[in-house]
Amino acid sequence: MSRPIKKVLIAEDHNIVRRGLRTLLDTNPNLEIVAETANGREALEAARTTNPDIAILDYSMPELNGLDLTIELRKLLPGIEVLMYTMHESEDTVLQAFQAGVRAYVLKSDSERSLLAGIDAIASHRTYFSGTICEALLADFMRNKAKTAPSALTHREHEVVQLIAEGKLNKQVGHILGISIKTVETHRASAMQKLNISSSAELIRYAVRNKMVEA
Repeated sequence: MSRPIKKVLIAEDHNIVRRGLRTLLDTNPNLEIVAETANGREALEAARTTNPDIAILDYSMPELNGLDLTIELRKLLPGIEVLMYTMHESEDTVLQAFQAGVRAYVLKSDSERSLLAGIDAIASHRTYFSGTICEALLADFMRNKAKTAPSALTHREHEVVQLIAEGKLNKQVGHILGISIKTVETHRASAMQKLNISSSAELIRYAVRNKMVEA
């Protein structure tokens, strides 16, 4: 009995990588690519209209990074399975992704076989981490560290910090998120207080250091 076709959304801001993913996935008759986007917010909008079963996301993307996009996708489509396909392999990043609802985590430096294995796993609602990632997670749990990720910040504070770090003014941030300028300022002030930083330059450095935006 043949497996049902799974609808796939790809969110990746590098065109070459996106084309490579499409070429690879097109070889699988059980997958149908229903949307390709170059930033996180476009991906969220595409998901509203295409209802994908699987999302393949980069971590660092404009407007809405892969971590926050995962959270929003899981709210919108609780049954969606997410594979993070990225160059970032720090333990903090992997654990944040896992906590956000990512089911599979594959590095861009891993083989195509790892990527296909990850997609196959989440298509059957199973978890998959590539060998490199498994080693990092095992080491982390063995050390039993307490994790306080960039997110001592709330989800909304995360969004505001990312957009500000991308050079958007408070008015533009408010328009994108559908909130007032005063609310933007409140979230910004709260984030800066939590992070113990006092300037926009420090806020941008924080965002770059934690992979919310690319340097």
